[in-house]
Amino acid sequence: MIVLQLENVNEKLPAILWIHGGGYITGMSAMVYMSMAKLIAEEYGAIVFSPEYRLAPKYPFPAGFDDCCDALSYIFENADSNPIDLSKVIVGGESAGGGLAASVCLYNRDVLHYPIMLQLPLYPMLDCFDTESSKDNHGHVWNTRKNHYGWEKYLGKDYRDHPVSKYASVMRETNFKNLPPCYTYVEDGEPFYSETLQYVENLKNANVPAKADIYHGKTHAFDLVSFLPNAETARQTLLKEVGKYLRKEEK
Repeated sequence: MIVLQLENVNEKLPAILWIHGGGYITGMSAMVYMSMAKLIAEEYGAIVFSPEYRLAPKYPFPAGFDDCCDALSYIFENADSNPIDLSKVIVGGESAGGGLAASVCLYNRDVLHYPIMLQLPLYPMLDCFDTESSKDNHGHVWNTRKNHYGWEKYLGKDYRDHPVSKYASVMRETNFKNLPPCYTYVEDGEPFYSETLQYVENLKNANVPAKADIYHGKTHAFDLVSFLPNAETARQTLLKEVGKYLRKEEK
């Protein structure tokens, strides 16, 4: 696990558990260096934990999910050895990392019961079944073919014929009460547009504060490419939304 930490810190800082993307089948913890978590840490001061979770197909669900839950437990159970403010813990990630972030928050509600302040599942990979936007999608970076491949490697090729765990695909859950507040964003032409908005709507219907900003485009992970039209706006808006919690401003 990579830990990003400011040197010579004499005060307790927020902690961010940031989970990298890659469709559950690729990626690495070092991707945190180009992530929104690094941006948040630089803006507000925070310690970022980026787990090197196990990937499918060699390690299908629940291996990577278990690793991410263990990383959350590590943050809370080792606070004495890290200058962490346990009242300011954020869980987030991009794409499949966003899906894992939502899954970790769900498992935490059900089992672990740690006080997570905010979840940031950015354009998350949440639904193992086709949605209106993920079917017949030919968007940039990620598309229907890649999406089917990722889920099949993560859950098994015949997963459509069996019940799927809600911790593998959060959209299998029916009760979204008592989850952490959520902020996210997504472009309207990418595969995860529908499931992102549905997740936020489910949270709102359960009286959980949740917000999604929508940008016009069809590039998955658009915020990671600085020269794309919506990237800088999304980054600055994210910092503002996170600041409402870290600065305890009025929401």
